[in-house]
Amino acid sequence: MAARKNRRGRRRNRGRFSVLYKLLSILIILAAIVAGCIIFFRVNTMVVSGNSRYSQEEILSASQVKQGDNLFTLNKYLIARNILTSLPYVDEVSISRKLPDTLIFEVVESTGVAWIKSGDTYWLLDNKCKLLEAGDQSLVEGKPQVLGLTPVNPSVGNTLTVAPEQQNKLEQLQAFLEAIRIRTMTGSLSGFMDLSSSNEIRFGYGANLTVVFPLNGDFQQQTNQLKLALETMDERGLPRTGTLDQNYDSREIHLLPDRWLPEGWGSGTQPPQQTQQAEPPAESSQSPAGET
Repeated sequence: MAARKNRRGRRRNRGRFSVLYKLLSILIILAAIVAGCIIFFRVNTMVVSGNSRYSQEEILSASQVKQGDNLFTLNKYLIARNILTSLPYVDEVSISRKLPDTLIFEVVESTGVAWIKSGDTYWLLDNKCKLLEAGDQSLVEGKPQVLGLTPVNPSVGNTLTVAPEQQNKLEQLQAFLEAIRIRTMTGSLSGFMDLSSSNEIRFGYGANLTVVFPLNGDFQQQTNQLKLALETMDERGLPRTGTLDQNYDSREIHLLPDRWLPEGWGSGTQPPQQTQQAEPPAESSQSPAGET
């Protein structure tokens, strides 16, 4: 009886030692793999794609990665932050490894779509309201001005900041610009984007049209309705002039013959009028059908 117990005890001990041996073997193999990666996989080649404004050398310099750095111990998030902080026109950057020695940078660059003035300085904005560059009027020529927002401590590379009471308007502007971008309508924005009203955003579209959106509306829906309305106007041979008001509770689109413009905008223009007080619209229709 005692002999059997001894044999069972020895088997259990051998089983424990076997498990420990296997675990130790796995740890040794993993350590060898990690050591091999650290010793052998070094950055030798760096490739940049998607860049146009910045050269490959500028992007690699901003990344602070050097040839010979270990490919696996590099902090990709820190590298991306270095690039985004140093190069304001870089909107997104993704970093990947290609064994045995290559680091790949895929860059998406920003484009200036609007501007805002602070003091005597003109600030160029992208569609996320990131401040890309500061300069004189020549920097922003041909792009619409943001009105109704006052920059607070603007700095290149950072998102536009405003006073707390204007924060909602800033967020709505960002949502509006994103919706316009998705519809590939950004290039038609012109003159101004006016957020001075408490419930409307008014913006120039094309050469002679002002469009009015509800400030807190669904901009994806509003931009779709605008696109349909413009197509209908073109089909009917109606000129794109006047004020196209989409801020009606009845979900109608009203084309007003007089164009709304910000106060003092342009030479010889009439003072701005509140669209609610305008004369009865010459054309009106249900917006879901895209009629004007």
